[in-house]
Amino acid sequence: MKNLRKSGILLHPTSLPGPGGIGSLGKEAHAFIDFLHQSGQSLWQVLPLGPTSLGDSPYSCYSAFAGNPLLVDLEAIVAEGDLDYADLRYDLPEDKVDYRQARKYKSESLKKAAAKFFSGGDENRKAEFEEFRMQSPWLNDYSCFMAMKLIHRGKCRSDWPAAVVKHDTAALDEVFAGCRDAIQELEYVQWQFFRQWLKVKEYANAKGIGIIGDIPIFVAEDSADVWANPHLFKLDDKCRPSVVAGVPPDYFSETGQLWGNPIYDWDSMARDGYRWWIERFRSSFSLYDLVRIDHFRGFEAHWEVPAGEKTAVNGRWVEGPGESLFDTLADVLGKLPIIAEDLGVITPKVEALRDRYSFPGMKILQFAFGSGPDNPYLPHNHIRRSVIYTGTHDNDTTLGWFSSITKEEKETVCAYLGISGENIVWDLIRSALVSVADTVIIPLQDILSLGSEARMNIPGTASGNWVWRYSPEALNAGLAANLLRLTEIFGRRN
Repeated sequence: MKNLRKSGILLHPTSLPGPGGIGSLGKEAHAFIDFLHQSGQSLWQVLPLGPTSLGDSPYSCYSAFAGNPLLVDLEAIVAEGDLDYADLRYDLPEDKVDYRQARKYKSESLKKAAAKFFSGGDENRKAEFEEFRMQSPWLNDYSCFMAMKLIHRGKCRSDWPAAVVKHDTAALDEVFAGCRDAIQELEYVQWQFFRQWLKVKEYANAKGIGIIGDIPIFVAEDSADVWANPHLFKLDDKCRPSVVAGVPPDYFSETGQLWGNPIYDWDSMARDGYRWWIERFRSSFSLYDLVRIDHFRGFEAHWEVPAGEKTAVNGRWVEGPGESLFDTLADVLGKLPIIAEDLGVITPKVEALRDRYSFPGMKILQFAFGSGPDNPYLPHNHIRRSVIYTGTHDNDTTLGWFSSITKEEKETVCAYLGISGENIVWDLIRSALVSVADTVIIPLQDILSLGSEARMNIPGTASGNWVWRYSPEALNAGLAANLLRLTEIFGRRN
């Protein structure tokens, strides 16, 4: 019988070590997979891999389908002959992600590589590129959108000329006639990204390691998805959002959270058989072995706020597609390997939607203490069909969290776990691994026992996020052996 108990590590590829100012899909990604294998892990969870927009958040991307050019490994492109070794730089910062320098370096290098590729004569590679173009129905919209961003110096798509915003055929033909090279370059970069990512996935799968991807339920306003499919969103006559997404006021915020993402026109999506969502999940299932849906509850009901509001107070709950969407997805795509992010205030209807399709939910141990023995995140309340985390990309590290809570809260944690608190990080990891839950995911920062300086993201802050990287020497044989031993003790080695 196949062992359902698994464990793995949460690490976004930007946090990998190596040259270029940012982690990439090169040899360091393969080395991380080797560490996962040596330590008995069977899962690698990443954040969204799309091309990030202003703020560099992987949860705000120019496309729900495209890959992030910053993750492309230039050494692999040198090996293929599209760049020279002299084009590579090894002088960019490696202690944290430097988005400004990495973006400049990689965009210039990839532009040069594309020019060399298209001027060369390798017909086999040209044929592979053309096949990629033919099999990527989203590619033309994305490439045209990004070319328009270049032409209009980064302006939001709703601020472009009205004829272009509304896809006037004559206007688009005129614009794109002058930027064929830029569009072709963008297509080349996407081809390289997906070739490299699929090689990483193939290497992981060959080692018995599955990849968990991440789908944010909403897309960015300034995205190829909204520009190419305005009829699928609630927009005004200028193609700007008429309502935006958020969450209502709660214990943590008196004014709620105003995310600003455009809201789907679910009726319009239903009329065309949820085509856009089918393609989004089809694409994701080809890239990952499991997919975590961020803000799963939005499929049952979402908090809709009129555009122009300064806070999320004046919003309302609006019913989502629910079973209609997931029944359609299952009919077309078959089994849905989905993890439902069901954190926060979740209603019985959301739980029923999750359980109808046997999607595992999430439990965060940092949220488990302080509200009594009935807290569902406490290990003694865990269920098998769930995914347990010490924390996520939005949490502080376990060491940082424990350092920040009160003395009384620390005493509660220690009393529950039966510990002194001197080795809180590995005590919490052990508590996760011993859980009856089928799946455990630990952020690499916790595996490395790092403090708040290694935190990935602080929600609600605009700068300083998504920059953490680990050092090459951090993953050593002793650490792998320690993690392997615990993984074996608690029956999670696969």
